[in-house]
Amino acid sequence: MAFLIKRAARYGFCSGVRVADIKVRRFAAEGGRGAILGQVVHNERVVEEMEHLGVRTVQSLDEVREPVVVFSAHGVPPSVHRQAREKGLQILDTTCRFVYDIHHASQLALASGSHLVFIGNPGHREVIGYTCDLDPGTYHVIHTLDEAKAVDWGVYPGITVFYQTTLNAEEYEEVVRVIEQVNPRTRRADTICYATKENQDAARRLAEDPDLDLVLVIGGRESANTRHLFDICARARASQLIQGAQDIDVAWLDAVRGVGITAGASTPDYVVDEVEARLRDLGGRSA
Repeated sequence: MAFLIKRAARYGFCSGVRVADIKVRRFAAEGGRGAILGQVVHNERVVEEMEHLGVRTVQSLDEVREPVVVFSAHGVPPSVHRQAREKGLQILDTTCRFVYDIHHASQLALASGSHLVFIGNPGHREVIGYTCDLDPGTYHVIHTLDEAKAVDWGVYPGITVFYQTTLNAEEYEEVVRVIEQVNPRTRRADTICYATKENQDAARRLAEDPDLDLVLVIGGRESANTRHLFDICARARASQLIQGAQDIDVAWLDAVRGVGITAGASTPDYVVDEVEARLRDLGGRSA
């Protein structure tokens, strides 16, 4: 069972996630006691490690018993910052700078009289962070083409479009064009996370590599950007979504000539290394 192993040119931790991970680990190493509001990043392995370091994950401020609450890379609504301070909690904020850019830009657009459109999943914590404190009449969250077609965009004096950072804006081009065609006073905010786009472009090139018969996409079950990577790869090549080396099924490798590896933005480098090591144990050779 000899086969080639190739990694994507870009994969894994983006800068925002890497900074969040470092901040929490440094906090724990210095003896800090805190609780993370939601997963610090959407990766179960990282969450488990944080628990071992003494920084547990909670789902609400009411569950926090420690002196410090950690806000994840996905960010929280401004009201949650206020609620935390009112409870006497100290805040360790690991919100990604691109997320903060969207918070700031959306408030400026709203103040100028623009209607806000967030392209993304309404249930994603990042999108909830943008919209939770807003008047429902001032924004839409759009995730599909049908949703975009169902709204009369012409009633708004101006529209500003923002993208959830875990998405590739190019994949939602048709959705945004529907809005622009109805309302020419639509503008797109320049708040794209380039790490997401670079990872997805690299995953697409990997999946199209003729030397490969299988692509392994590594990431957490709750990670939106990992799921998008998997969808991109699965369109071009047989693909499997795994959390780590323990999920590799030997049967997948039967008669393959090459296996590609990519990973979501919440996947640590060492998990990717473990997957490649397991593949080498099973007869692979690294490109």
